[in-house]
Amino acid sequence: MGQRTDPAPASARLEGRRIGTPALVFMIIAASAPLTVVAGGVPSNFAVTGLLGIPLSFVLLGVVLILFAIGYAAMSRHVHNAGAFFAYIAKGLGKPAGVGAALTALVAYNAMQIGIAGMFGFVLSSLLDSLFGLTVPWGVCALIAWAVVGLMGVARVDFSAKVLGIIVSAEFLIVIVFDLIGLIQSPEGVTADGLLPDQLFAPGVGAALAFSIAAFMGFESGAIYNEEVKDPRRTAGRATIIAVSLIAGFYALSAWAMVVAVGPSQVIGQSQELGPDLMFAFLAEHAPVWFVDLANILFLTSLLAALVAFHNIVARYFFALGRDRVLPEFLARTSRRSGAPVAGSLAQSGLALIVIIVFALAGAGSTDPLFPVVTLFTWLTNMGAFGLVLLMSLTALAVIGFLRTRRDEYSTWTRIVAPGIAALGLIALFVAIVINFDVLIGAAEPTVLSWLLPALVLVPGLVGTLWALGLRSRDPGLYAGIGSGGSLG
Repeated sequence: MGQRTDPAPASARLEGRRIGTPALVFMIIAASAPLTVVAGGVPSNFAVTGLLGIPLSFVLLGVVLILFAIGYAAMSRHVHNAGAFFAYIAKGLGKPAGVGAALTALVAYNAMQIGIAGMFGFVLSSLLDSLFGLTVPWGVCALIAWAVVGLMGVARVDFSAKVLGIIVSAEFLIVIVFDLIGLIQSPEGVTADGLLPDQLFAPGVGAALAFSIAAFMGFESGAIYNEEVKDPRRTAGRATIIAVSLIAGFYALSAWAMVVAVGPSQVIGQSQELGPDLMFAFLAEHAPVWFVDLANILFLTSLLAALVAFHNIVARYFFALGRDRVLPEFLARTSRRSGAPVAGSLAQSGLALIVIIVFALAGAGSTDPLFPVVTLFTWLTNMGAFGLVLLMSLTALAVIGFLRTRRDEYSTWTRIVAPGIAALGLIALFVAIVINFDVLIGAAEPTVLSWLLPALVLVPGLVGTLWALGLRSRDPGLYAGIGSGGSLG
Protein backbone atom coordinates (compact mmCIF):
# COMPACT_ATOMS: atom_id res chain seq x y z
CA MET A 1 0.00 0.00 0.00
CA GLY A 2 1.63 3.24 -1.13
CA GLN A 3 2.25 6.09 1.27
CA ARG A 4 1.63 9.68 0.29
CA THR A 5 4.87 11.52 -0.15
CA ASP A 6 3.55 14.95 -1.07
CA PRO A 7 4.04 17.31 1.87
CA ALA A 8 1.28 19.59 3.03
CA PRO A 9 1.53 22.99 1.41
CA ALA A 10 2.56 25.95 3.56
CA SER A 11 -0.98 27.23 3.53
CA ALA A 12 -2.15 23.94 5.07
CA ARG A 13 -0.22 24.14 8.33
CA LEU A 14 -1.30 25.48 11.67
CA GLU A 15 1.01 27.89 13.44
CA GLY A 16 2.90 25.93 16.08
CA ARG A 17 4.47 26.77 19.43
CA ARG A 18 1.78 29.30 20.38
CA ILE A 19 0.02 27.68 23.36
CA GLY A 20 1.42 26.76 26.77
CA THR A 21 -0.13 24.54 29.45
CA PRO A 22 -1.95 27.31 31.42
CA ALA A 23 -3.48 28.79 28.26
CA LEU A 24 -4.60 25.37 27.06
CA VAL A 25 -6.17 24.58 30.45
CA PHE A 26 -8.26 27.75 30.15
CA MET A 27 -9.28 26.87 26.59
CA ILE A 28 -10.40 23.40 27.67
CA ILE A 29 -12.34 24.73 30.65
CA ALA A 30 -13.95 27.45 28.50
CA ALA A 31 -15.65 24.76 26.39
CA SER A 32 -17.19 23.35 29.56
CA ALA A 33 -18.52 26.85 30.50
CA PRO A 34 -18.28 26.60 34.33
CA LEU A 35 -20.74 29.39 35.16
CA THR A 36 -23.25 28.07 32.63
CA VAL A 37 -23.01 24.58 34.14
CA VAL A 38 -23.39 25.72 37.75
CA ALA A 39 -26.10 28.30 37.10
CA GLY A 40 -27.98 26.42 34.39
CA GLY A 41 -27.02 22.76 34.25
CA VAL A 42 -27.03 21.90 37.96
CA PRO A 43 -30.51 23.31 38.77
CA SER A 44 -31.88 21.71 35.60
CA ASN A 45 -30.49 18.35 36.72
CA PHE A 46 -32.07 18.72 40.18
CA ALA A 47 -35.37 19.75 38.59
CA VAL A 48 -35.66 17.01 35.98
CA THR A 49 -34.35 14.03 37.96
CA GLY A 50 -35.59 14.98 41.44
CA LEU A 51 -32.37 13.52 42.87
CA LEU A 52 -30.31 15.21 45.57
CA GLY A 53 -27.11 13.37 44.63
CA ILE A 54 -26.13 15.52 41.66
CA PRO A 55 -22.87 16.65 43.36
CA LEU A 56 -21.83 13.00 43.72
CA SER A 57 -22.48 12.43 40.01
CA PHE A 58 -19.71 14.92 39.20
CA VAL A 59 -17.31 13.04 41.47
CA LEU A 60 -18.04 9.70 39.79
CA LEU A 61 -17.82 11.12 36.28
CA GLY A 62 -14.64 12.96 37.20
CA VAL A 63 -13.03 9.64 38.19
CA VAL A 64 -14.08 8.01 34.89
CA LEU A 65 -12.80 10.94 32.84
CA ILE A 66 -9.50 11.17 34.71
CA LEU A 67 -8.97 7.47 33.95
CA PHE A 68 -9.80 8.26 30.32
CA ALA A 69 -7.36 11.19 30.36
CA ILE A 70 -4.47 8.99 31.55
CA GLY A 71 -4.45 6.89 28.37
CA TYR A 72 -5.52 9.87 26.25
CA ALA A 73 -2.53 11.86 27.51
CA ALA A 74 -0.15 8.97 26.81
CA MET A 75 -1.41 8.64 23.24
CA SER A 76 -1.20 12.42 22.72
CA ARG A 77 2.60 12.11 23.10
CA HIS A 78 2.67 10.14 19.84
CA VAL A 79 -0.29 11.39 17.78
CA HIS A 80 -0.20 15.11 17.08
CA ASN A 81 -3.23 15.83 14.95
CA ALA A 82 -5.85 18.58 15.00
CA GLY A 83 -8.53 15.96 14.38
CA ALA A 84 -7.89 14.25 17.73
CA PHE A 85 -10.71 11.66 17.92
CA PHE A 86 -10.41 11.08 14.19
CA ALA A 87 -6.68 10.41 14.34
CA TYR A 88 -6.72 8.47 17.60
CA ILE A 89 -9.46 6.08 16.48
CA ALA A 90 -7.82 5.67 13.06
CA LYS A 91 -4.53 4.74 14.74
CA GLY A 92 -6.04 2.45 17.36
CA LEU A 93 -9.10 0.87 15.71
CA GLY A 94 -8.38 1.27 12.01
CA LYS A 95 -8.82 3.91 9.33
CA PRO A 96 -12.46 3.08 8.43
CA ALA A 97 -13.49 3.53 12.08
CA GLY A 98 -11.42 6.73 12.16
CA VAL A 99 -13.19 8.26 9.17
CA GLY A 100 -16.58 7.30 10.59
CA ALA A 101 -15.59 8.87 13.91
CA ALA A 102 -14.43 12.01 12.11
CA LEU A 103 -17.81 12.65 10.49
CA THR A 104 -19.65 11.86 13.72
CA ALA A 105 -17.33 14.27 15.56
CA LEU A 106 -17.98 17.01 13.01
CA VAL A 107 -21.75 16.69 13.46
CA ALA A 108 -21.52 16.42 17.25
CA TYR A 109 -19.19 19.38 17.77
CA ASN A 110 -21.15 21.54 15.33
CA ALA A 111 -24.35 20.62 17.19
CA MET A 112 -22.80 21.64 20.52
CA GLN A 113 -21.55 24.94 19.14
CA ILE A 114 -24.71 25.93 17.30
CA GLY A 115 -26.97 24.78 20.14
CA ILE A 116 -25.17 27.06 22.60
CA ALA A 117 -25.90 29.97 20.25
CA GLY A 118 -29.61 29.47 21.00
CA MET A 119 -29.02 29.86 24.74
CA PHE A 120 -26.81 32.91 24.13
CA GLY A 121 -29.51 34.55 22.03
CA PHE A 122 -32.12 33.96 24.75
CA VAL A 123 -29.88 35.23 27.57
CA LEU A 124 -28.73 38.37 25.72
CA SER A 125 -32.29 39.19 24.65
CA SER A 126 -33.51 38.83 28.24
CA LEU A 127 -30.59 40.86 29.61
CA LEU A 128 -31.15 43.74 27.19
CA ASP A 129 -34.82 43.79 28.16
CA SER A 130 -34.19 43.74 31.92
CA LEU A 131 -31.32 46.24 31.98
CA PHE A 132 -32.28 48.67 29.22
CA GLY A 133 -35.89 47.89 28.30
CA LEU A 134 -34.82 46.96 24.77
CA THR A 135 -36.76 44.31 22.84
CA VAL A 136 -34.32 42.49 20.57
CA PRO A 137 -35.28 39.12 19.02
CA TRP A 138 -33.17 36.20 20.24
CA GLY A 139 -32.16 35.40 16.67
CA VAL A 140 -30.56 38.83 16.24
CA CYS A 141 -28.74 38.37 19.55
CA ALA A 142 -27.49 34.96 18.44
CA LEU A 143 -26.17 36.50 15.23
CA ILE A 144 -24.20 39.05 17.25
CA ALA A 145 -22.40 36.16 18.95
CA TRP A 146 -21.99 34.46 15.57
CA ALA A 147 -20.17 37.53 14.19
CA VAL A 148 -17.87 37.89 17.23
CA VAL A 149 -17.01 34.20 17.23
CA GLY A 150 -16.36 34.22 13.49
CA LEU A 151 -13.87 37.08 13.84
CA MET A 152 -12.07 35.38 16.71
CA GLY A 153 -11.96 32.12 14.77
CA VAL A 154 -9.69 33.58 12.08
CA ALA A 155 -7.42 35.39 14.56
CA ARG A 156 -4.28 33.96 16.15
CA VAL A 157 -5.11 31.11 18.49
CA ASP A 158 -3.20 32.71 21.37
CA PHE A 159 -5.51 35.73 21.13
CA SER A 160 -8.50 33.44 21.72
CA ALA A 161 -6.60 31.80 24.58
CA LYS A 162 -6.03 35.15 26.31
CA VAL A 163 -9.66 36.22 25.95
CA LEU A 164 -10.93 32.86 27.17
CA GLY A 165 -8.51 32.95 30.10
CA ILE A 166 -9.94 36.25 31.32
CA ILE A 167 -13.55 35.08 30.94
CA VAL A 168 -12.96 31.72 32.66
CA SER A 169 -11.14 33.37 35.57
CA ALA A 170 -14.09 35.73 36.09
CA GLU A 171 -16.53 32.79 35.90
CA PHE A 172 -14.65 30.94 38.61
CA LEU A 173 -14.64 34.03 40.81
CA ILE A 174 -18.42 34.49 40.57
CA VAL A 175 -19.14 30.85 41.37
CA ILE A 176 -16.64 30.79 44.25
CA VAL A 177 -18.36 33.82 45.80
CA PHE A 178 -21.72 32.03 45.43
CA ASP A 179 -20.26 28.91 47.04
CA LEU A 180 -18.88 30.86 50.00
CA ILE A 181 -22.10 32.81 50.59
CA GLY A 182 -24.08 29.57 50.34
CA LEU A 183 -21.92 27.78 52.89
CA ILE A 184 -22.14 30.76 55.25
CA GLN A 185 -25.93 31.05 54.93
CA SER A 186 -26.69 27.27 55.05
CA PRO A 187 -30.31 27.53 56.28
CA GLU A 188 -30.39 23.84 57.21
CA GLY A 189 -26.75 23.57 58.24
CA VAL A 190 -23.65 22.30 56.44
CA THR A 191 -24.28 18.61 55.80
CA ALA A 192 -23.10 15.84 53.48
CA ASP A 193 -26.45 15.89 51.64
CA GLY A 194 -25.84 15.68 47.92
CA LEU A 195 -22.79 13.47 48.33
CA LEU A 196 -24.49 10.42 49.86
CA PRO A 197 -24.72 7.35 47.58
CA ASP A 198 -28.41 6.64 48.27
CA GLN A 199 -29.26 10.16 47.08
CA LEU A 200 -27.86 9.39 43.60
CA PHE A 201 -28.34 5.66 43.11
CA ALA A 202 -32.11 5.70 42.86
CA PRO A 203 -34.63 5.74 39.98
CA GLY A 204 -33.45 8.48 37.62
CA VAL A 205 -29.71 7.93 38.15
CA GLY A 206 -29.22 7.30 34.42
CA ALA A 207 -30.76 10.65 33.52
CA ALA A 208 -28.71 12.38 36.23
CA LEU A 209 -25.44 10.99 34.88
CA ALA A 210 -26.49 11.79 31.30
CA PHE A 211 -27.18 15.40 32.29
CA SER A 212 -23.95 15.70 34.25
CA ILE A 213 -21.67 14.28 31.54
CA ALA A 214 -22.80 17.11 29.26
CA ALA A 215 -21.11 19.51 31.69
CA PHE A 216 -17.72 18.03 30.79
CA MET A 217 -18.09 18.19 27.01
CA GLY A 218 -15.04 19.84 25.50
CA PHE A 219 -12.59 18.58 28.15
CA GLU A 220 -11.04 16.30 25.53
CA SER A 221 -10.24 19.22 23.22
CA GLY A 222 -6.68 19.66 24.48
CA ALA A 223 -5.31 17.14 21.98
CA ILE A 224 -6.95 19.05 19.12
CA TYR A 225 -4.40 21.85 19.70
CA ASN A 226 -1.41 19.48 19.78
CA GLU A 227 -0.03 20.91 16.55
CA GLU A 228 -0.07 24.41 18.06
CA VAL A 229 1.24 23.87 21.60
CA LYS A 230 4.75 24.68 22.80
CA ASP A 231 5.56 21.10 23.77
CA PRO A 232 3.54 18.61 21.63
CA ARG A 233 4.64 15.62 23.70
CA ARG A 234 3.54 16.96 27.08
CA THR A 235 1.35 20.08 26.95
CA ALA A 236 -1.94 18.56 25.75
CA GLY A 237 -1.82 15.53 28.02
CA ARG A 238 -0.85 17.55 31.08
CA ALA A 239 -3.48 20.22 30.38
CA THR A 240 -6.23 17.62 29.86
CA ILE A 241 -5.60 15.91 33.20
CA ILE A 242 -5.36 19.26 35.03
CA ALA A 243 -8.53 20.59 33.39
CA VAL A 244 -10.73 17.55 33.99
CA SER A 245 -9.53 17.34 37.62
CA LEU A 246 -10.29 21.03 38.17
CA ILE A 247 -13.74 21.04 36.62
CA ALA A 248 -14.83 17.77 38.23
CA GLY A 249 -13.87 19.03 41.68
CA PHE A 250 -15.28 22.49 40.99
CA TYR A 251 -18.64 21.21 39.74
CA ALA A 252 -18.98 18.76 42.63
CA LEU A 253 -18.13 21.45 45.20
CA SER A 254 -20.43 24.05 43.64
CA ALA A 255 -23.37 21.66 43.23
CA TRP A 256 -22.95 20.64 46.88
CA ALA A 257 -22.72 24.32 47.90
CA MET A 258 -26.03 24.90 46.07
CA VAL A 259 -27.64 22.12 48.12
CA VAL A 260 -26.34 23.72 51.33
CA ALA A 261 -27.19 27.28 50.22
CA VAL A 262 -30.84 26.57 49.42
CA GLY A 263 -31.29 23.70 51.87
CA PRO A 264 -31.49 19.94 51.11
CA SER A 265 -35.26 19.93 51.63
CA GLN A 266 -35.79 22.91 49.30
CA VAL A 267 -33.23 22.70 46.50
CA ILE A 268 -35.20 20.34 44.23
CA GLY A 269 -38.45 22.32 44.59
CA GLN A 270 -36.65 25.64 44.10
CA SER A 271 -34.85 24.26 41.04
CA GLN A 272 -38.16 23.15 39.54
CA GLU A 273 -39.66 26.58 40.21
CA LEU A 274 -36.77 28.86 39.24
CA GLY A 275 -34.55 26.76 36.96
CA PRO A 276 -31.42 28.67 35.85
CA ASP A 277 -32.58 31.73 37.83
CA LEU A 278 -32.00 29.89 41.12
CA MET A 279 -28.40 30.98 41.55
CA PHE A 280 -29.12 34.58 40.57
CA ALA A 281 -32.19 34.76 42.81
CA PHE A 282 -30.06 33.56 45.73
CA LEU A 283 -27.36 36.13 44.97
CA ALA A 284 -30.00 38.87 44.71
CA GLU A 285 -30.93 38.19 48.36
CA HIS A 286 -27.38 38.03 49.70
CA ALA A 287 -25.13 40.12 47.44
CA PRO A 288 -25.04 43.73 46.15
CA VAL A 289 -27.06 44.58 43.04
CA TRP A 290 -23.92 45.34 41.05
CA PHE A 291 -22.57 41.86 41.78
CA VAL A 292 -25.79 40.22 40.58
CA ASP A 293 -25.66 42.28 37.37
CA LEU A 294 -22.01 41.27 36.92
CA ALA A 295 -22.94 37.61 37.42
CA ASN A 296 -25.63 37.89 34.74
CA ILE A 297 -23.20 39.49 32.31
CA LEU A 298 -20.58 36.82 33.00
CA PHE A 299 -23.22 34.13 32.45
CA LEU A 300 -23.51 35.61 28.97
CA THR A 301 -19.74 35.75 28.41
CA SER A 302 -19.49 32.17 29.67
CA LEU A 303 -21.71 31.14 26.78
CA LEU A 304 -19.62 33.23 24.40
CA ALA A 305 -16.44 31.55 25.64
CA ALA A 306 -17.98 28.12 25.02
CA LEU A 307 -19.04 29.22 21.52
CA VAL A 308 -15.47 30.30 20.71
CA ALA A 309 -13.99 27.10 22.16
CA PHE A 310 -16.27 24.79 20.18
CA HIS A 311 -15.88 26.91 17.04
CA ASN A 312 -12.11 26.46 17.27
CA ILE A 313 -12.53 22.71 17.70
CA VAL A 314 -14.76 22.39 14.62
CA ALA A 315 -12.45 24.58 12.52
CA ARG A 316 -9.52 22.30 13.34
CA TYR A 317 -11.51 19.18 12.52
CA PHE A 318 -12.35 20.63 9.12
CA PHE A 319 -8.66 21.46 8.69
CA ALA A 320 -7.48 17.94 9.62
CA LEU A 321 -10.03 16.23 7.38
CA GLY A 322 -9.24 18.54 4.49
CA ARG A 323 -5.50 17.96 4.89
CA ASP A 324 -6.01 14.18 4.74
CA ARG A 325 -8.45 14.68 1.83
CA VAL A 326 -11.27 12.96 3.66
CA LEU A 327 -13.15 16.20 2.95
CA PRO A 328 -12.37 18.69 0.13
CA GLU A 329 -8.74 19.76 0.35
CA PHE A 330 -9.52 23.51 0.36
CA LEU A 331 -10.73 23.10 3.96
CA ALA A 332 -7.08 22.68 4.97
CA ARG A 333 -6.19 26.25 4.05
CA THR A 334 -4.82 28.38 6.85
CA SER A 335 -4.23 32.10 7.16
CA ARG A 336 -0.69 33.18 6.27
CA ARG A 337 -1.07 36.07 8.73
CA SER A 338 -2.52 34.34 11.79
CA GLY A 339 -1.88 30.65 11.12
CA ALA A 340 -5.56 29.97 11.93
CA PRO A 341 -7.53 27.32 9.99
CA VAL A 342 -9.43 30.01 8.11
CA ALA A 343 -11.29 27.73 5.68
CA GLY A 344 -12.50 25.49 8.50
CA SER A 345 -13.50 28.52 10.54
CA LEU A 346 -15.52 29.96 7.67
CA ALA A 347 -17.15 26.57 7.03
CA GLN A 348 -18.28 26.34 10.68
CA SER A 349 -19.55 29.93 10.59
CA GLY A 350 -21.50 29.18 7.42
CA LEU A 351 -23.19 26.13 8.95
CA ALA A 352 -24.00 28.03 12.14
CA LEU A 353 -25.50 30.91 10.18
CA ILE A 354 -27.83 28.61 8.24
CA VAL A 355 -29.08 26.74 11.33
CA ILE A 356 -29.58 29.89 13.42
CA ILE A 357 -31.58 31.54 10.64
CA VAL A 358 -33.72 28.40 10.15
CA PHE A 359 -34.58 28.21 13.86
CA ALA A 360 -35.14 31.97 14.07
CA LEU A 361 -37.63 31.82 11.20
CA ALA A 362 -39.30 28.72 12.66
CA GLY A 363 -39.72 30.45 16.01
CA ALA A 364 -40.84 33.80 14.60
CA GLY A 365 -44.49 33.00 15.26
CA SER A 366 -43.92 31.37 18.66
CA THR A 367 -45.18 33.13 21.78
CA ASP A 368 -42.88 31.04 24.00
CA PRO A 369 -39.87 33.15 25.04
CA LEU A 370 -38.00 29.92 25.81
CA PHE A 371 -38.29 28.69 22.20
CA PRO A 372 -34.51 28.91 21.46
CA VAL A 373 -33.75 27.13 24.75
CA VAL A 374 -36.21 24.24 24.46
CA THR A 375 -35.47 23.68 20.76
CA LEU A 376 -32.12 24.90 19.39
CA PHE A 377 -30.18 24.62 22.66
CA THR A 378 -31.77 21.49 24.14
CA TRP A 379 -32.03 19.47 20.93
CA LEU A 380 -28.59 20.20 19.53
CA THR A 381 -26.49 20.12 22.71
CA ASN A 382 -27.95 16.77 23.75
CA MET A 383 -27.45 15.50 20.22
CA GLY A 384 -23.83 16.64 20.48
CA ALA A 385 -23.32 15.02 23.90
CA PHE A 386 -24.75 11.76 22.51
CA GLY A 387 -22.14 11.71 19.76
CA LEU A 388 -19.21 12.81 21.89
CA VAL A 389 -19.75 10.21 24.61
CA LEU A 390 -19.84 7.53 21.90
CA LEU A 391 -16.60 8.90 20.46
CA MET A 392 -14.92 8.97 23.87
CA SER A 393 -15.91 5.33 24.38
CA LEU A 394 -14.32 4.40 21.04
CA THR A 395 -11.25 6.53 21.78
CA ALA A 396 -10.69 4.75 25.11
CA LEU A 397 -10.69 1.45 23.19
CA ALA A 398 -8.41 2.98 20.54
CA VAL A 399 -5.92 3.98 23.25
CA ILE A 400 -5.70 0.33 24.32
CA GLY A 401 -5.24 -0.74 20.70
CA PHE A 402 -2.49 1.84 20.10
CA LEU A 403 -0.55 1.45 23.35
CA ARG A 404 -0.76 -2.32 23.71
CA THR A 405 2.59 -2.85 21.98
CA ARG A 406 4.41 -0.09 23.89
CA ARG A 407 5.20 -2.14 27.01
CA ASP A 408 8.64 -0.55 27.39
CA GLU A 409 7.18 2.96 27.57
CA TYR A 410 4.03 2.60 29.66
CA SER A 411 2.79 0.49 32.53
CA THR A 412 -0.11 -1.94 32.28
CA TRP A 413 -2.15 0.59 34.25
CA THR A 414 -1.65 3.29 31.60
CA ARG A 415 -1.92 0.99 28.56
CA ILE A 416 -4.87 -1.20 29.55
CA VAL A 417 -6.37 -0.84 33.01
CA ALA A 418 -7.14 2.91 33.14
CA PRO A 419 -8.48 3.21 29.56
CA GLY A 420 -10.31 -0.12 29.96
CA ILE A 421 -12.19 1.02 33.06
CA ALA A 422 -12.87 4.36 31.35
CA ALA A 423 -14.24 2.58 28.28
CA LEU A 424 -16.64 0.52 30.40
CA GLY A 425 -17.80 3.62 32.27
CA LEU A 426 -18.27 5.63 29.06
CA ILE A 427 -20.15 2.81 27.33
CA ALA A 428 -22.48 2.64 30.36
CA LEU A 429 -22.98 6.41 30.12
CA PHE A 430 -23.75 6.15 26.41
CA VAL A 431 -26.40 3.52 27.15
CA ALA A 432 -27.85 5.82 29.85
CA ILE A 433 -28.08 8.66 27.31
CA VAL A 434 -29.81 6.41 24.78
CA ILE A 435 -32.33 5.19 27.37
CA ASN A 436 -33.02 8.67 28.73
CA PHE A 437 -32.85 10.64 25.48
CA ASP A 438 -36.55 11.56 25.66
CA VAL A 439 -35.98 13.07 29.11
CA LEU A 440 -32.90 14.97 27.95
CA ILE A 441 -34.72 16.70 25.09
CA GLY A 442 -37.72 17.49 27.27
CA ALA A 443 -40.14 15.01 25.68
CA ALA A 444 -42.72 13.28 27.89
CA GLU A 445 -42.74 10.24 25.60
CA PRO A 446 -40.90 9.00 22.48
CA THR A 447 -41.25 11.31 19.47
CA VAL A 448 -39.73 11.59 16.01
CA LEU A 449 -36.87 13.55 17.56
CA SER A 450 -36.07 10.59 19.82
CA TRP A 451 -34.59 8.73 16.85
CA LEU A 452 -34.00 11.54 14.35
CA LEU A 453 -31.45 13.50 16.43
CA PRO A 454 -29.31 10.44 17.27
CA ALA A 455 -29.57 9.31 13.63
CA LEU A 456 -28.17 12.66 12.46
CA VAL A 457 -25.07 11.85 14.51
CA LEU A 458 -24.73 8.14 13.72
CA VAL A 459 -25.58 8.00 9.98
CA PRO A 460 -22.65 10.23 8.87
CA GLY A 461 -20.35 7.95 10.88
CA LEU A 462 -21.69 4.86 9.12
CA VAL A 463 -21.36 6.55 5.71
CA GLY A 464 -17.78 7.60 6.50
CA THR A 465 -16.84 4.07 7.55
CA LEU A 466 -18.27 2.55 4.36
CA TRP A 467 -16.60 5.22 2.22
CA ALA A 468 -13.21 4.49 3.79
CA LEU A 469 -13.64 0.75 3.25
CA GLY A 470 -14.27 1.39 -0.43
CA LEU A 471 -11.33 3.78 -0.58
CA ARG A 472 -8.94 1.07 0.61
CA SER A 473 -9.02 -0.65 -2.79
CA ARG A 474 -10.04 2.33 -4.94
CA ASP A 475 -7.33 4.79 -3.83
CA PRO A 476 -4.75 3.09 -1.58
CA GLY A 477 -2.49 6.14 -1.56
CA LEU A 478 -5.18 8.37 -0.14
CA TYR A 479 -6.30 5.63 2.24
CA ALA A 480 -2.75 5.22 3.59
CA GLY A 481 -2.55 8.88 4.54
CA ILE A 482 -5.76 8.97 6.58
CA GLY A 483 -5.06 10.11 10.13
CA SER A 484 -1.36 10.72 9.50
CA GLY A 485 -1.30 14.52 9.11
CA GLY A 486 0.80 16.11 11.84
CA SER A 487 1.39 12.77 13.54
CA LEU A 488 4.72 11.64 14.90
CA GLY A 489 4.04 7.95 15.29
